[in-house]
Amino acid sequence: MSEVPDPEAVEPAAKLPGPARRGEAGALAVRLDAGAPAHPTDDRGDSLLMIAAHHGHAATVAALTGLGADPDRAHGRGRIPFAGAVLEGERDVTDALLAAGADRAAGTPSATDTARAFGKDDLLELFGAR
Repeated sequence: MSEVPDPEAVEPAAKLPGPARRGEAGALAVRLDAGAPAHPTDDRGDSLLMIAAHHGHAATVAALTGLGADPDRAHGRGRIPFAGAVLEGERDVTDALLAAGADRAAGTPSATDTARAFGKDDLLELFGAR
């Protein structure tokens, strides 16, 4: 990422959740590379990564983690994107988060606890947590 933000390329952080929600990985990458913050939150406290994961956008999740978004960063209620992806049954997103080094035991509840609570046996097997 460049050192000095380009004021014409950086939108206010409040406008970044929309592209994350829609899975617009390229648009987010341009903005982040231009100096937009990697961890802005929406009005609920969810990060771009949490929003992209919740909406099932694996390519956006991979792009955001590749640009420095922390897969284990919890929102104000302690949940991490990995647990959200498990809850939603988004296997491609869980795979992208695992590839980015997400910790299945991080957060409250953790991805493993979420998989157990909602009977996601296939993910428990993937995590080696049966």
